Amino acid sequence: MKRVLNYINSNVLFKVASLNSAAVLTKIITGFLTSKAIAYFVGAEGMALIGNLRNFLHSAQSISILGLYNGVVKYVAEFKDNALELSKTLSTVFYLGFISTFLVSFLSYFNAEHINNYLFPAYNDYAYVIKIFAIALPFYTLNMFAFSILNGFSKYRIILIISIIGQVLGALITIVLIWLNKIDGALIAIVIAESLILLITLVGILNQRSLVPLIQVKNVRLSAIKKLSTYSVMALFSAIVLPLVAITVRNYIIDNVSHQAAGFWEAMTRISKYYLMFVSTLLTLYILPRLSEIDNVKEFRKEVFGFYKTIIPIFAVGLVIIYLLRSYIVAIVFTAEFKPVEDLFFWQLLGDFVKVLSIVISYQFLAKNMFWHYIITEAFSVLLMYLASIYFVDLYGVKGAAIAHFVNYAIYYIVILLIFSSSLFGVIPEGEDGEKELEA
Repeated sequence: MKRVLNYINSNVLFKVASLNSAAVLTKIITGFLTSKAIAYFVGAEGMALIGNLRNFLHSAQSISILGLYNGVVKYVAEFKDNALELSKTLSTVFYLGFISTFLVSFLSYFNAEHINNYLFPAYNDYAYVIKIFAIALPFYTLNMFAFSILNGFSKYRIILIISIIGQVLGALITIVLIWLNKIDGALIAIVIAESLILLITLVGILNQRSLVPLIQVKNVRLSAIKKLSTYSVMALFSAIVLPLVAITVRNYIIDNVSHQAAGFWEAMTRISKYYLMFVSTLLTLYILPRLSEIDNVKEFRKEVFGFYKTIIPIFAVGLVIIYLLRSYIVAIVFTAEFKPVEDLFFWQLLGDFVKVLSIVISYQFLAKNMFWHYIITEAFSVLLMYLASIYFVDLYGVKGAAIAHFVNYAIYYIVILLIFSSSLFGVIPEGEDGEKELEA
């Protein structure tokens, strides 16, 4: 544990620890407030519709930016002192993003009715929300482009301040619109909130050196596309497929159980997202960069088991406390209507525990750019999640979705352990001092 804390303190978090904590805390508080507003004014049925819209937005937004965020951050950081290479990266990403965003907006606007029928079964009144999203999408894309540049230049303080302001602004817009227009207001708030943050981001980026002259059509390069393509495909695969499966499962619950039941599942998913935020932050800030540095079996094994020994027990205790307090959590975050959500906690928490165990190891796919390992295991997990959800929902109703979550990650964890069995459990030859090249 001491080594983890020392690593964090000596790197990014040492400079921005207070702001990072404030950003995470702000996100949780605003999330709880909006969840409470949705529960009070819209109810469980509306919660299910909002869940479907969020999943659709996540996929559409990821396509619009082509999953390039992490790739842009990497290469902006690498070429920030090389004007020509930086220009090639920014120009390529800008114009690719412009084309993809135009296509997504065009298709969304003129297919709003079909999208409405897919997202909102038995509802036919929200096509206009999809059209609003299509109009707002270019502003979201520009915001993410600007955000990735700030991140690449290591402007952590500005990023976190923008994040805090954006969370507060988004929560205020959401609560006001829900109060004024109930479910319609909630849906509109979801599609415009992230786009409005562009105004805040521009203020932050205008204080940096002018990058506009670097964005030129003549500097678009195929070589830049090739370098970014791996990041793009891996990010897009998860960002598109996972939300679509979630929509499909939620619609299945709506058709075979009820709209309310689907809302209960969405409520449990929202709670899960908030408590997992603490672990995901640590994984991103420590595990991913650390695994990227490691090039031998001994160090890889040491990091994985070190995380298991130090962080996992704390996480497990936290999950037990959440389970014991589940009735209070549901009452505080939602309303009395959502009491059935309490029955989903056991399997959801168990699934999240195994999920974290597996992600600690599977981050190696990203750290070492193990493209096909990542794609195949993700595809397997997504298919398994879908099939397990259908099977268990038929047997146990909405609780089956939570059971499927656990079953999926339990089997996924076994697969990950098999892939990395030699690295984690194999014998390291004597005399090599663990310098054997790391491989799956």
